[in-house]
Amino acid sequence: MRLLTKRVGIFLFDGVEVMDFAGPYEVFTATNLMAPRQYFDVFTVNEQRRDVRTSNGLIVKADYDFSNCPPADVLVIPGGDVRPELISNGTVLKWIESQNQNTEITFSVCNGAMLLAKAGLLKGLSATTHHYFYDKLSEIDSTINVVQKIRYVDTGKIVTSAGISAGIDAALHIVLRIFGEEAVSHAIDIMEYESTAYKNNGSIK
Repeated sequence: MRLLTKRVGIFLFDGVEVMDFAGPYEVFTATNLMAPRQYFDVFTVNEQRRDVRTSNGLIVKADYDFSNCPPADVLVIPGGDVRPELISNGTVLKWIESQNQNTEITFSVCNGAMLLAKAGLLKGLSATTHHYFYDKLSEIDSTINVVQKIRYVDTGKIVTSAGISAGIDAALHIVLRIFGEEAVSHAIDIMEYESTAYKNNGSIK
């Protein structure tokens, strides 16, 4: 199974934080660059496959919508301006829950964890998010053990990262988990990245 190319689906929405999706996107695609094989097939998806305006105004178009996106082995739920209308969008929450049934890993970045919590995927688990949203995550689901001051939390199927840049460390950790040291070392070399949090259980040492 480790030899199969893994499909990575990244959810986009109006108000998404650029680094939240672009950081993991870069990690997974950099793993493929000048590599002897393709580790990841990365695609983006939103509810209706229309133009998405990010939190800082960048316009991005998703590759797929909910009706035609391929199944993802790794599902990435970024954060950003997670508005009440998004967090209460039953179509989005049901889609996340449905995708999670078939993923190897479901991965949130920053306050994207609130969408996982609202979909019921963090119940009784340890998780993290941007430090501004620790209390909000607990408000959504009081059974979550909110872990503070850590880059990411890996509970097996669910990986949650802290704010914005922490998504890079968590994505590198996922590369390491799935494909091992050679693949993640290649990605780090391509990106000229120096943090070792990806292999220190989310801690910076």
